[in-house]
Amino acid sequence: MAVDLAQKAQNFTNRGRQALESGRYELAVDMLMEAISAAPDVLETRKLLRAAQIANFRKNGKTGFGAKLGYMMDRNKIAALVKKGEYNEAMMEAERLLCKNPLDPDNIESAVKAAEAAGKTDHAAISVEAAYECSNKDPALLERVATYYQMAKNWDKARDAYQKLAEARPGDQRIMQLLKNTEAQATMNAGWEQTAGKKGGFQNLIANKEQARKLDQANKAVITGDDADALIQEKIAQIEKEPKNMNFRRALARLYVQSKRYAEAIECLQKAIEVSGSMDPELDRMLSQTTVQYYEQQIEAYRAAGDEANAIELENQKNQFVFDDLASRVERYPNDLHLRYELGLQYYTYEYYDEALEHLQLAQRSPKDRLWALYYLAMCFLKKGQTDMAVMQLETARDAIPTMDDLKKKVVYQLGLCAESAGDLEKAYQYYKDVYSTDVGFEDLSERMLRVSQALKNEK
Repeated sequence: MAVDLAQKAQNFTNRGRQALESGRYELAVDMLMEAISAAPDVLETRKLLRAAQIANFRKNGKTGFGAKLGYMMDRNKIAALVKKGEYNEAMMEAERLLCKNPLDPDNIESAVKAAEAAGKTDHAAISVEAAYECSNKDPALLERVATYYQMAKNWDKARDAYQKLAEARPGDQRIMQLLKNTEAQATMNAGWEQTAGKKGGFQNLIANKEQARKLDQANKAVITGDDADALIQEKIAQIEKEPKNMNFRRALARLYVQSKRYAEAIECLQKAIEVSGSMDPELDRMLSQTTVQYYEQQIEAYRAAGDEANAIELENQKNQFVFDDLASRVERYPNDLHLRYELGLQYYTYEYYDEALEHLQLAQRSPKDRLWALYYLAMCFLKKGQTDMAVMQLETARDAIPTMDDLKKKVVYQLGLCAESAGDLEKAYQYYKDVYSTDVGFEDLSERMLRVSQALKNEK
């Protein structure tokens, strides 16, 4: 019976994935809900379901008063099920609620509480992470992502989330402290994995006073001078003992980066990739980011010395590296839709519109990048003189964005330009007015509205 359920879940998951990739979001949600019902503990299926829910909501969702009242009733039902200890049913009800609106903060909170009550903190984490990835990158949501990964004891992912948060809040000492804590936990976890099964292994790891001292050193909010050097030497020693432990190599690279020793960080990451002997997207990403930081450090040094010619030359080299590196990584990871999106932007920037279209059309399958991909698809079509195709992409993006955020302003403004270019001044004026009502200083909107308004008066 269990085998039959597992096969049923897999079949529904496969059909749901195919529907999601082909843009049939409502069908994808239905198929993946069936898969979750048959096998509720499969995390990957729930991740796919969350992507489908978000894509479907952006296309067809409703957020009016009636809908919000319905959400409230659903949340009360979920809370009642949790109180009665019916955790699995509470999680299913939470999924039904997220099918209605997966980006509503209260709905997310309700789903998270149901998952926590069921003891499934990893399932709680993906609800918050999906909302973060598909929102305006709210740092508060990102911190919750990190918190839930800590609760699930997934120290590597918690560390990565705090790393992103530290980049968003570079002066926040509390976040730096949390980053160091999770880095230390990730290192300790790696040590536990190495000593598991050995007599007294973990106890010896904890009892080691020198190790404790070094972990305390690693937990400092800012690592500088002798502390940084000591930690670097510690990581080098660990790597010498366990050269295939990628956690140690990643940690060493991060220490070099924090100390702005980018050349050594690059050498460390290149060696890690060589030793790993297999493709590692995280190491590739770290190497790319660190190389860009190294270029920027050198460019800043040239400018500080008044050497603008060399600064410009190095800026050109950096831009060439970014393009070549993205093209190379897309070749290695052809199914990474975010890389496709980034490469599409590079082609667009350098006016290779046909090549940009190829990658952006693939990137729009990604819930994370879909809306921006649609916008740049439209811009490519406009550059190629295919206005009708551009308008189709813009209208799709407009209808999928619930509020007048920065992207929607760009989309509606471009629709206005298209309408004005086609001679439909009334429609153009309405588009401009929609943007103007939320941002009076957007682009050249004031002048355009004045010009279009005067032209409409002259027609009368």
